[in-house]
Formats: sequence, structure tokens, C-alpha cells
Amino acid sequence: MSDDRRTPNEQKQISNLARYSEIGFIIPAAVLLGFFLGKLADHWLHTAWLYLAGLIFGAIVGFVEMIRMALVSTKDK
Repeated sequence: MSDDRRTPNEQKQISNLARYSEIGFIIPAAVLLGFFLGKLADHWLHTAWLYLAGLIFGAIVGFVEMIRMALVSTKDK
């Protein structure tokens, strides 16, 4: 079915599905990115603790972004 044949309700459901599935990927992606950037910084700076800081920072950023997206999605309704 092409996009022009979908009803507005179907288009809204697809849009909501995409938005909510994105929320599920934000936290793991942010945590993994923070971890790997911390490991990279550990390698460059010859330290052994920056991966933990990156992990924690990634988790915080992921949760903040998830909350921000959830608040935006509730305002749309």
C-alpha cells in the first residue's frame, strides 16, 4: 500500500510506532557509545577508569533523552 492510500489514522499510528521504537534504542545506544568513547579515551590517555565515566555519562544522557522524547510525545496528543 502506498503512502497516499493510507488514512490519517494509519499514518498517525505508524508515526507513533516509529517514535516509541526509537525511545527503546536511545538508552542502549547512549550507554554503548559512552562506554566505547571512554575505552578509547583510556587507550589514548593510558588510564583505566574513563570507561566508567563514559558509561555513567552515557546512561544519564540516554535517560534524559528518553524523558525529553516522552514529554514531547505527550504534548502532541
